[in-house]
Amino acid sequence: METLRLVLLFLHILGYAALLGGLLVQVRDPEKKVTSLMRDGAGTAFLAGLLLVGVLESLGSPDHTKVGVKFAIGLIILVLVMANLRKPRIPDGLYFGLLALTIANIAVAVFWSSAHA
Repeated sequence: METLRLVLLFLHILGYAALLGGLLVQVRDPEKKVTSLMRDGAGTAFLAGLLLVGVLESLGSPDHTKVGVKFAIGLIILVLVMANLRKPRIPDGLYFGLLALTIANIAVAVFWSSAHA
């Protein structure tokens, strides 16, 4: 079960890396858009996170408050990404909002201590 937890954690991290990379590669572009890399990253991170919570539940009791906060932020990111995927461009406010939410979710994961990190 520990191996499964590590694999899911790895996929979760890769998902957020893809999402963040898809955002950061556009930081200097005058027109921003939601890319397939951002879609795949957000989807992978969200799904791997859900599965990871299931594994953590079987190993003990994860911090449900932290899980809830990460779930809410991740769901907002996923909905915003999916809702704007087919648009040729997105407003700068949405772009920077997605960037801030992504960084916030990573910060919650890193700085909010828990037994299984």
